[in-house]
Amino acid sequence: MELAEILKRCDHTLLKQGARAADIRQLCDEAIKYRCASVCIPPCHVSGAKKYVDESLKICTVIGFPNGYTTTATKVFEAKDAVNNGADEIDMVANIAMIKDGCWADVAADIRAVRAVTRGKVLKVIIETCLLTDEEKIRMCKIVADCGADYIKTSTGFSTGGATEADVALLRENSPETLKVKAAGGISSLEDAETYIRLGADRLGTSRIVKIAIAMEQEQMAQAAAAEEPAVSETENAVDASVAETASETVESEDKIEENS
Repeated sequence: MELAEILKRCDHTLLKQGARAADIRQLCDEAIKYRCASVCIPPCHVSGAKKYVDESLKICTVIGFPNGYTTTATKVFEAKDAVNNGADEIDMVANIAMIKDGCWADVAADIRAVRAVTRGKVLKVIIETCLLTDEEKIRMCKIVADCGADYIKTSTGFSTGGATEADVALLRENSPETLKVKAAGGISSLEDAETYIRLGADRLGTSRIVKIAIAMEQEQMAQAAAAEEPAVSETENAVDASVAETASETVESEDKIEENS
């Protein structure tokens, strides 16, 4: 698979607590250069990032992150605020506690409330697969689809595990065509990315793929520079030889002068 095909599915991500405005601008620059699907950033940076990129890049942010146990009213406020600040895509964390309690109607109501205030925007629902049984994951595929979300997402990347091949395959198999799958957490190589895409992931939440693209570009530049070095060395050798010959002639001339004096 071409690297560009992988990059266009990536939500180039930076969600560390200490992420600075300069870090977010660099993230945006990289995402634009490598034509990523979006940048996924903390809510506090959405407004600044939107002003920085305007319409040249999609801005994604997180809601109820990373634990999902904030109240529905809080999630709705966060989602409204994010949209007002310019967010194009919302990654919300489902209420994992409610899922574990089997309060399915409440889980659905939580998602529907956020969907209601994000109409026209892409909504992804993080279900934190590492904490769920397969039965719970399958149940969430139906609930997330019924609530009108656009994606079901494996992980926050802040829990006990990230995306796995088995989970991506399970979500794709049990989701309708209208519901896409986003794999996130632990995607560390091009092989990982290709595998998840092959298994049915439409989006990848990672910063690693862009870093790999940058490293590959730097390696190509280094190789190109190395290929030019012999030509430069030959020129330098020719100059050195000319200087040496001139110096030798000068010494010989001075010797003759001394002999004649």
